[in-house]
Amino acid sequence: MLVRETALFIDGPSGPLEALYLDVADARGAVLICHPNPVQGGTMLNKVVSTLQRTARDAGYVTLRFNYRGVGQSAGTHDMGAGEVADAQAAAAWLRATHPALPVVLMGFSFGGFVATSLAGRLEADGVTLQHLFMIAPAVMRLTAAFPLPEQCPITVVQPEADEVVEPQLVYDWSHNLSRPHELLKVAECGHFFHGKLTDLKDLLLPRLSN
Repeated sequence: MLVRETALFIDGPSGPLEALYLDVADARGAVLICHPNPVQGGTMLNKVVSTLQRTARDAGYVTLRFNYRGVGQSAGTHDMGAGEVADAQAAAAWLRATHPALPVVLMGFSFGGFVATSLAGRLEADGVTLQHLFMIAPAVMRLTAAFPLPEQCPITVVQPEADEVVEPQLVYDWSHNLSRPHELLKVAECGHFFHGKLTDLKDLLLPRLSN
């Protein structure tokens, strides 16, 4: 019988953050998942985010997903940048405090890809070693010099080739110009929200989480 996620609130920089947390026995790590653009309706219940959560669960990871400030029952108002990264940092702090012995994996979809990547940079700067960063159809245009990238953790980028929200060539160019080692996976005949391709997404991520 599958254990359901537990609803809870995490102390965030602008007030309580609504979250869903899943603990698993003998976990191999802990995964934090960042959701897409709240201005365009993105929440932690987004179907791609839900697929990421189930994939991590099936690979044996504790999972935490959360709503940014001003989304759902989370306090505050949208910041569309540093504020959401600060929210993710608070969620990561809670996850690490709850499971101090487990390695941490970050995942982010769309705007959440920007948030997770920026968070990875912040955590590494604070001396935190991350197991992996997964950027799913990431909003790389938001990754300016104000948001330093991680330098150490493995990075996997998954980009739909028919993305109608994030221009695929932007992601390809970002990947090409990224000097540090990373992995770019292209999903053919796939739009931004992975309609009809969620199983393909899971199939790409599961072995990379299970290694």
